[in-house]
Amino acid sequence: MKRKRVVILGATGSIGDSALKVARDIPERMQIVGIAANSNAQKLAAAANEVRPESVCLVDETKIDVLRKALDYEPRIFAGEVGLREIACLTNADMVLVAIVGTGGLRPALAAIETGKDLAVASKEILVMAGEIVMREARDHGVHVLPVDSEHNAIFQCLYRGIGVSPMDSRAGSPCHEEVRRIVLTASGGPFRETPRKDFDSITPEQALKHPTWNMGPKITIDSATLFNKGLEMIEAHWLFGVEMQRVEVVIHPQSIVHSLVEFADGSTLAQLSYSNMCFPIQYAVTWPDRVPNTLPPLDFSKLSKLEFFTPRYADFPALTLARRAGETAGTLPAVMNAANEVAVAAFLDRQVRFSGIWEIVEEVMNQHTLVAHPDLDAILQADQWARAEARERVEALKR
Repeated sequence: MKRKRVVILGATGSIGDSALKVARDIPERMQIVGIAANSNAQKLAAAANEVRPESVCLVDETKIDVLRKALDYEPRIFAGEVGLREIACLTNADMVLVAIVGTGGLRPALAAIETGKDLAVASKEILVMAGEIVMREARDHGVHVLPVDSEHNAIFQCLYRGIGVSPMDSRAGSPCHEEVRRIVLTASGGPFRETPRKDFDSITPEQALKHPTWNMGPKITIDSATLFNKGLEMIEAHWLFGVEMQRVEVVIHPQSIVHSLVEFADGSTLAQLSYSNMCFPIQYAVTWPDRVPNTLPPLDFSKLSKLEFFTPRYADFPALTLARRAGETAGTLPAVMNAANEVAVAAFLDRQVRFSGIWEIVEEVMNQHTLVAHPDLDAILQADQWARAEARERVEALKR
């Protein structure tokens, strides 16, 4: 088997770190030909000096000189948002791994699809905002959209084994998806799984950033605490696997060993289990449909004391209900929810609003939105900008 040539967008984040580990672990199957980051020039240069990609991109153009000086070889250097789209279209790349937090990965992802690259998606926002467009473009260009989130990668593995074909080759209403009764996303429950609702207003950013299982960036960590992360994943699963929102459910699983489950029409359920390590889903996305030996630790069942599952506290954590509403309504509403949440999370981290203010801001902005049912990319981005402005106004109001 030839090596998969991969471009990593978001190479200096936690997913980027894990992708670099995978490339070191299976060099015969994965070659990094391009890496990109937003503004961390020193870390990007250190990664480039190690893996020697032919192309490097830094979105923050003011730090290009810092990047050049830190490099010990001469790759092709791209800069800015335009450069991000250009590196996503490298002619010798087979796959683009999108691990950019927020909306910045949407245009590069579409550019990669248009040039025939498979997409490995770690950025939920891409499919939450523009799932209809992204999946349609992928079908039209004959490329795969492979999930890197541990939950969606688990679902992908279960569906691939359960229905005998790639779930990317089947859509809602197809015979294959008649065999799927429901998709069940697992959630750790975050640091406040057992915290009484009355104590939410005293939660600090420091407390919310202490995730019990995963080591992630601040935004996704807060999303895990509010359960908006799982809400975004519900919408992502809807688009990735072509199943209706009502067939996508969430269960709290504190141990984070079962990464998600698929229940089939005959009552059988398949689950994917592994230790909490993002290298597992990244490797499977890169090597699919093959399974390749690595140095990752296998499960030791003798050390697993218990696997627990609980119903989410929907009333106390309204993110799941808001996300279901956004996913069922579709159109521009998921983009609005996502944008408002980003602003609200930033305000919480900046100590401008209470923890529960995150949900309040998102719901108020969603309620004020005028829906566009089948938006093009421009309409989605306009809705995104509108929602950010509306959310900022509500942040200011809550501050007063």
